[in-house]
Amino acid sequence: MLNILSIGFAGFLGALSRYYISGWVYALCGSKFPYGTLAVNVLGSLILGFIYTLTLDRAVLSPELRVAITVGFLGSLTTFSTFSLETYNLIYEGSYILSIVNVAVNIILSLAAVIAGIALAKTF
Repeated sequence: MLNILSIGFAGFLGALSRYYISGWVYALCGSKFPYGTLAVNVLGSLILGFIYTLTLDRAVLSPELRVAITVGFLGSLTTFSTFSLETYNLIYEGSYILSIVNVAVNIILSLAAVIAGIALAKTF
């Protein structure tokens, strides 16, 4: 139960961080391009790569803290970081075609889902 609570609390912090970081970036750069989203995606990917490597090479974090940070905080900050790490792992394993398929399918299906969601909402 403590693990679930720590993930939830870290998720709360990640969501607030996303809101404030993206807002700050939009204030600095303007809103003609989604700079705020780009910033949290890149930052989340950087942190996930760091935590992943640090805990893979050395056991510097407890498994509970690692899950709270990666699933809770980073999961709320951005799911793009997980997508990026999974794509990296496919490339690292030599599955180049699967990595390209992963990128293409995620982008195409996610964009199609947004379009479908918009179309569905317009029927109400």
